[in-house]
Amino acid sequence: MGEYVRRVKTRSGATAVQIASKTRGVRTIIEHIGSAHTDLELELMVQTAKTRVRERAQAAGETELQIDTPTDPVVPRITMQHSYSRLLYDTLVGLYDRLGFTDAVTDRVFRDLVVARLIEPASKLDTIRILENLGLKAPRIVAFTGH
Repeated sequence: MGEYVRRVKTRSGATAVQIASKTRGVRTIIEHIGSAHTDLELELMVQTAKTRVRERAQAAGETELQIDTPTDPVVPRITMQHSYSRLLYDTLVGLYDRLGFTDAVTDRVFRDLVVARLIEPASKLDTIRILENLGLKAPRIVAFTGH
């Protein structure tokens, strides 16, 4: 089976949009497009995912596409060219530094966790995904035995 657009509800109530494929019953997530919090964001992300699936299929010489096309009228097509989440991250880190928080807590990991949760309020564990989506190296989870 070819690539398809997958929508799944997240714990935070958003809808994640992904490009996936399924081979022998095993689903593989190829690309995470983003998490939509509004209907407009969802439509934009789904359109972006469909475009990427179409481009990959054309590049591979495939003619049949596994894209679900809604039968109701679609809003005007808007294509996201770039994601500037990194700009948001850099801006928030600059404010974090200007407010003097870096002087109080010099731990870079703590700073990144704070900024990531400002960008997208989520669980501590989900913050790792947010940091990775920003192109940053996320902290690793280390088990602590208490001894």
